Amino acid sequence: MPALKILALVTDAFGGRGGIAQYNRDLLSTLVQGGMAASVVVVPRAAPDPAVLPAGLTQGLPRLGRIAYALAAMRAAVGQRFDVVLCGHLYMAPLAWLIARLRGAKLIVQTHGIEAWPRPARVRRAAVEAADLILCVSRYTRARVLGWATIAPERVLVLPNTVGEIFAPGDGSALRAAWGLQGKYVLLCVGRMDARERYKGQDRTIAAIPKLVAAGHDLTYVVLGEGDDLPRLQSLARETGVADRVRFIGATGLEILVAAYRMADLFVMPSTGEGFGIAFLEAMACGTPALGLGVAGARDALGDGELGILVAEPEFEAALAATLARAKPDAQALRAAVRGRFGPEPFSAGVRAVLSRLTEVT
Repeated sequence: MPALKILALVTDAFGGRGGIAQYNRDLLSTLVQGGMAASVVVVPRAAPDPAVLPAGLTQGLPRLGRIAYALAAMRAAVGQRFDVVLCGHLYMAPLAWLIARLRGAKLIVQTHGIEAWPRPARVRRAAVEAADLILCVSRYTRARVLGWATIAPERVLVLPNTVGEIFAPGDGSALRAAWGLQGKYVLLCVGRMDARERYKGQDRTIAAIPKLVAAGHDLTYVVLGEGDDLPRLQSLARETGVADRVRFIGATGLEILVAAYRMADLFVMPSTGEGFGIAFLEAMACGTPALGLGVAGARDALGDGELGILVAEPEFEAALAATLARAKPDAQALRAAVRGRFGPEPFSAGVRAVLSRLTEVT
């Protein structure tokens, strides 16, 4: 397979935050580091943090405005040949389609989660249906896309998230001491708190805490992340009488994030809207068991219950109480199981399979 020249249109990648940015970084890095791409030119909409880019990859300045972004993408496409236009988000599909047609390149459209579940507007739908391949992070997202797109199913592939080497078991006692959590059973959630997308389930966990405490569990619920729904969740913690047991930490750096996963006893995210749920992988790779609802993409991240704990939404509180009574699994064994399914090697093999399929598309 010849190494490709790729133009990547993304919301964010290097210097970005959140699961989509991480997915883009992993995919683009794998392409250049695995010798599958001769070069990758990235056009981001946002990049708030400093970043080091792998060799073979260049990233332009972020352009938040739609017109400014479209102009930056068109400029990047002029003057050099590209074999593939990689569209990192459904919302950019019409622009990516136009550039691919003008440049005679193949088009890959990436879909993640809730943005791709409802039937999109006609122009976006047409752009997706014109793509050579559509990538989905989970089986659930693939099924939703096939529900509204008129496209051959073999052109819609699942390429799930991967988990990095830094997420590994270790000693989290220093962070426990710094946060005053010695002797506590620590529940952890990592995720944004967006008032427009209240599906992560932090409120479900807060509502369950009074019964757990009444049953004799001395616990603290630690929430990492930021967003405009924080005041509502803080108010809920006060109203339910557990404000002293809920710690909203805010956004953290990577070092603190890894330490938080390591020091937690259970990662719990009863989300109803995960496209995949990278935080499940990160927690389990650090040796911490994870509990989620058996809906949407969380089923894939939790390995259909083979890696983590899947429960039905009505059974969440009972399952959480039962999980608190269990011994923590062997950390190294859990990490090995997660990496066997979602580590860099399986991910790289998946990327190669995608490119092999691309060569078969006419």
